[in-house]
Amino acid sequence: MNKSELVHALAAVTETTQDSAAKNLDAFLRIVSDELSKGGEVALAGFGSFRQAERSERAGRNPKTGEAITIAASKTVKFVPATALKSAVNGSARE
Repeated sequence: MNKSELVHALAAVTETTQDSAAKNLDAFLRIVSDELSKGGEVALAGFGSFRQAERSERAGRNPKTGEAITIAASKTVKFVPATALKSAVNGSARE
């Protein structure tokens, strides 16, 4: 499902216009991005949580030349799914 399909589904479920659903989705994404960029965490009960994580510097190889390189440390986003989401994905009745 891509963003436009998500907007369409969101509009159908909430019985709103696609324009309104798109604005709400964009606002949600902006809020989550802003919170994560500040080092915060976004936890959604029954769905999961997003948090910022650190990747340390590590050794790698240039795939074109095979030369050893150092990959710089960076920040990334981690998502940890809630038990209810895991159960839904696995088709379990337990929630």
